[in-house]
Amino acid sequence: MTSDTPHQVERVDAVLPAASDAPAVRATAVSKVFATKTGDVAALSEVDLEVAAGEFVALIGPSGCGKSTLLRLIADLDQASAGTLEIFGKPAKRARADQDYGIAFQQAGLLPWRTVGANMALPLELHGTGKAERGARVAELAELVGLTDFVDRYPDQLSGGMQQRVAIARALAARPKLLLMDEPFGALDEMTRERLQTELTRIAAETSAAVVFVTHSIPEAVFLSDRVVVMSPRPGRITDVIDIELGGARSEALRESPEFFDRVTAVREALHGAPVTRASET
Repeated sequence: MTSDTPHQVERVDAVLPAASDAPAVRATAVSKVFATKTGDVAALSEVDLEVAAGEFVALIGPSGCGKSTLLRLIADLDQASAGTLEIFGKPAKRARADQDYGIAFQQAGLLPWRTVGANMALPLELHGTGKAERGARVAELAELVGLTDFVDRYPDQLSGGMQQRVAIARALAARPKLLLMDEPFGALDEMTRERLQTELTRIAAETSAAVVFVTHSIPEAVFLSDRVVVMSPRPGRITDVIDIELGGARSEALRESPEFFDRVTAVREALHGAPVTRASET
């Protein structure tokens, strides 16, 4: 028995891709059909998408185009009707069990009877992490999202923007390599939204997590992303991918730059089906 163990390890290592080699997300010909009382509804059709480890990708498209559906498939909250999905080279179900990703929605979804710190610690608690380790991680998370002075407060004592920070911290609690975000800033006022966008770019850089971010806002998609994936009306297909190429550090000054407006125009034209023409090309 002892002599067989090394050979088993070698076979497993040969089959599984190294974590650094596997993309964060790989979708191949993914389709999703929902059965309804009035007939089948095709939400997604043959979507091919690859998100590299550490990359920030925004999904944008008209309402009902399947952006959130695709995110739910990646998160293993639903299953594709056809095609394959891999998260770091694993089936989505295995990635979910391994806590390879965290997820944040438009509503913070905090438990009102738990403090900020206890909400942040919830994923760790559910997976049996010891009390001392949970406390240390909550302290790290609170500092990361700028809420160190609020860990003993309750959600109803926080602003909407602060609640979303708690939700992001909770999604990052288990140190996932992938963060899935479904319009997390959609319900916030513009000033708070822009401030949290800046914070999110910093958090993504500091954690090196890949991010898949669903939004309806073109400026938000451009400000946050390395690439913007444009989707068609239902059934959702990827019609264009825009490389943003604005560098890693994103500051408020970027929003007023010609390069920023150039990328916003490119995404808008792609979204509306017009030829993508950049200011630098005219």
